Amino acid sequence: QVQLVESGGGLVQAGGSLRLSCVVSGTILSIIPMSWYRQVPGKQRELVARISSSDGSTNYDDSVKGRFTISRDNAKNTLYLQMNSLKPEDTAVYYCRAVSGYVYWGRGTQVTVSS
Repeated sequence: QVQLVESGGGLVQAGGSLRLSCVVSGTILSIIPMSWYRQVPGKQRELVARISSSDGSTNYDDSVKGRFTISRDNAKNTLYLQMNSLKPEDTAVYYCRAVSGYVYWGRGTQVTVSS
């Protein structure tokens, strides 16, 4: 059973930084594609960033390019999202997602950016 547990969210002022973590259990992080999504009330969950399992290549939504960095520590089986220069519009619940036969989601961590 694959389980994903996010942490690292919180309240931060605009321009600040946070680092989200997603600890993965039940599978090996290095062999599965991983991604971060976010969702605000009343809107669909949207892709923020993803990282390939094959070559570690990354992709970002245009709204976060140059500010967010997705990375993985295979030894710790942990996925990260470093978020810099945060804006109020980054406020959302952030989820990590794994594809390992099925699609798995964590429960999310709240990020609130005040202006």
